[in-house]
Amino acid sequence: MYRYDEFDATLVAERVAQFRGQVARRLSGALSEDEFKPLRLMNGLYLQLHAYMLRVAIPYGTLSSKQMRRLAHVARKYDKGYGHFTTRQNIQYNWPALVDTPDILDDLADVEMHAIQTSGNCIRNVTSDPYAGATADEIEDPRPYAEMIRQWSTFHPEFSFLPRKFKIAVTASDHDRAAVKVHDIGLRLYPNEAGEAGFEVLVGGGLGRTPYVGHVIRRFLPKEHLLSYLEAILRVYNTQGRRDNLYKARIKILVNSEGADRFADLVEAEWTKIKGRGVDLPAEEAARIRAYFAPPDFEDLSDRSEKLEAARAADEDFARWLRVNTKPHKAPGYAIVNISLKSIGGVPGDISDMQMEAVADLAEAYSFDEIRATHEQNLVLPHVKKDDLHAVWSALGGAGLATANIGLVSDIIACPGLDYCTLANARSIPIAQSIAERFADLGVQEDLGELKIKISGCINACGHHHVGHIGILGVDKKGEEFYQITLGGSGAEDASLGEIAGRGLSSTQVVDAVEKLVGFYRGNRQDGERFLDTYRRLGAGPFKEALYEAA
Repeated sequence: MYRYDEFDATLVAERVAQFRGQVARRLSGALSEDEFKPLRLMNGLYLQLHAYMLRVAIPYGTLSSKQMRRLAHVARKYDKGYGHFTTRQNIQYNWPALVDTPDILDDLADVEMHAIQTSGNCIRNVTSDPYAGATADEIEDPRPYAEMIRQWSTFHPEFSFLPRKFKIAVTASDHDRAAVKVHDIGLRLYPNEAGEAGFEVLVGGGLGRTPYVGHVIRRFLPKEHLLSYLEAILRVYNTQGRRDNLYKARIKILVNSEGADRFADLVEAEWTKIKGRGVDLPAEEAARIRAYFAPPDFEDLSDRSEKLEAARAADEDFARWLRVNTKPHKAPGYAIVNISLKSIGGVPGDISDMQMEAVADLAEAYSFDEIRATHEQNLVLPHVKKDDLHAVWSALGGAGLATANIGLVSDIIACPGLDYCTLANARSIPIAQSIAERFADLGVQEDLGELKIKISGCINACGHHHVGHIGILGVDKKGEEFYQITLGGSGAEDASLGEIAGRGLSSTQVVDAVEKLVGFYRGNRQDGERFLDTYRRLGAGPFKEALYEAA
């Protein structure tokens, strides 16, 4: 795990001191809210519907037990006893007082955390595969490259005031758990025919008002040229991106107006100018960063655990949790543990201070002191011995964190919606809760298999509804909350944008509509088909007919 050097520590301390002065000026009235807004946004502080909201960065989703305990401390001392994990592997606090925010940032700085570039028109938190360094299906750990991007992009003088916010994701697996195809820049590390590792570079993906799947602009980029190539992309965007229209300012608009081939040519021309001029990291510096991500000291274990098998046979609830919430690990005798933050009837992504401390204790005792946040608003213990899985499950159960629903119908991504957000048209959280309660039977959920439901309270798509197998978008219809259904989306390696099913539904109709869609799928699936597979095989027509029949 990366540790701050003296440059990181100085940079963060200086930013906190600077922000403390800015907050004091705002509280005294020396700064108006309009004058304060760009300053607070560069420190991750938003003004939402009822209060300020502070967004804390978790670079590439990796944090330690000490850091998780500090997040619990912030929730308890400065908020209402909980935090909310987001789709960018960050955590948000929804109720901090403005006067307390410098103290919060000071407390976070003590454990090498900050809120820098979690908002504003800059390069946001760089995200990655939550299984990085643990899964056998990657060619190498992608997080060192995410860290290189973090260091390169933080306070970059050219890219601190881009036309619009900018998001980068990195993976090293064919199975995309980082949604790289719907990012401004998506990077997939893979070996070419000669066995050399390099990046496939996608640009122009993104959701929101105008959703796009990203375009491949370079099939293979030698990994030693990563930063100079990114710099070339950002320079083209910074000079040619729209600044006259907020809704047309994202790089996806530029790529799709120019055309992917033309945009790629512009990047290649810019790259030719800067390649070899000191932008890329020297080999020794890249090696220094990689060293922070050396694998843990795994024990030499058998991949079969008699202790685990006995516990599995004795308890079907535990057996279901193993099937649903654990994944294979690259090291024999270990497993990847997914922790659901989607308890039935709970708020998706929310976690209490007590639960944070329980997760920290488990990571310290059983997972080499390492925790991951996922873009699906859950957590991961990446390195757990199979012999310890029953103990981990038992402790998670005691903390209310053992729901066996990862990837299933109640594992819903939902934005805060109209309960918190000034931009929202409709509530997301109550809809997510009602759907989860309708499908509360975990046996039914497991039988249905992978089914990604994603809910956004407005067209900004913070709930990623465009790439849900079933997407739900809140809309305002003459002052009433209505919901539009989309079908067939995916944010994985088979990325696709959902199709609008038809007319909007009232809040009282949405859960029944989802049940109709699920029932139709269940009655028409073939062996091994996911909801998405059945939809793609049959097409939109039969699903729409089932949705609106007798509605």
